[in-house]
Amino acid sequence: MQIQKKFKIAIDVMGGDYAPVNEIEGVFLAAQFMKKKLNFEIVFVGNEDLIASHLKKYDFSGVRYSIFHTTEVITMNDDPTSAFKNKRDSSIYKGMELLKNKEVDAFLSAGNTGAMLSIATLMLGRIKGVSRPTIGTFFPTMTKNPTLILDVGANVDCKPQFLYEFAIMGEIYYKLMLNKPKPNIGLLNIGEEKTKGNEAALETYTLLEKSNINFYGNIEGRDIFKGVVDVVVCDGFTGNIVLKFAESFLNFFKHKVKSYAEKSLLNKIKVLGIKPTLKNIMKGFDYQDYGGVPLLGVNGIVMISHGSSSPKAVQNMIFRTIEVLEKELNLNIENAIKNK
Repeated sequence: MQIQKKFKIAIDVMGGDYAPVNEIEGVFLAAQFMKKKLNFEIVFVGNEDLIASHLKKYDFSGVRYSIFHTTEVITMNDDPTSAFKNKRDSSIYKGMELLKNKEVDAFLSAGNTGAMLSIATLMLGRIKGVSRPTIGTFFPTMTKNPTLILDVGANVDCKPQFLYEFAIMGEIYYKLMLNKPKPNIGLLNIGEEKTKGNEAALETYTLLEKSNINFYGNIEGRDIFKGVVDVVVCDGFTGNIVLKFAESFLNFFKHKVKSYAEKSLLNKIKVLGIKPTLKNIMKGFDYQDYGGVPLLGVNGIVMISHGSSSPKAVQNMIFRTIEVLEKELNLNIENAIKNK
């Protein structure tokens, strides 16, 4: 009989927009969902008194947890480099330190993404062969599978070598998380032709074409939701614009539907009639379903979530973390980089 492995997970409860309420409730939801099959222990990182006062609201019996007290908070407005130097008793710094010292298996946060990236890179170091860590996110598509886009903001300026490595890491992550043996990779560009794009795009195309990656070729922005490729590679400047535009679409769509319904009673009845269908259609746009994404390329499992993460998002971030740990994501990335 195989013994179920238990993971020790540290979570920053001070960093999100609704901290520590949503983080603590999210852990509670994850524990309730798993019940007797609970395979994680939680380390709440943050102000001990504040955490303890909120823990009283939930029944955490049967859940192994501890509190690691910190006195500082890295806010969304803090400069990442300054935070690393000046806020060494912050929840992000101490959580990363726990991971570095192998006192926990993973560290999760909905806090300052720039600080998470900077501190993780400086403290944990990069996987051998990785020039820059990257962050990716899943987009819904017209097909049954989502598309992974990376980078979405970690690296504003990218050399062709960085993009090539993103493709390798994206391929491994997609393969492990969606069980697809050979996902295809597309390079985001202004045209499908091989000769399109700036110098960086042209050089990246050559690198990907010569590799043993399943390279599809160039794709355009309109191809993302079509699901033309499994993984889309681009620089963080472009990727972040695409991400923020896509995130805004859901609110825009909701606004248009609401405006239509408010015009007349008949319109309201029509909207109510298709509300379940609309909700199902738009489900793929909800970041809560994925919870969080790993910072790919650093020596440790670091999960980053949306600043406004709900308890449901935190719950799913925990589930995603366990899946990443079970599938040994970093070991697979290290082996893939070594063999490319």
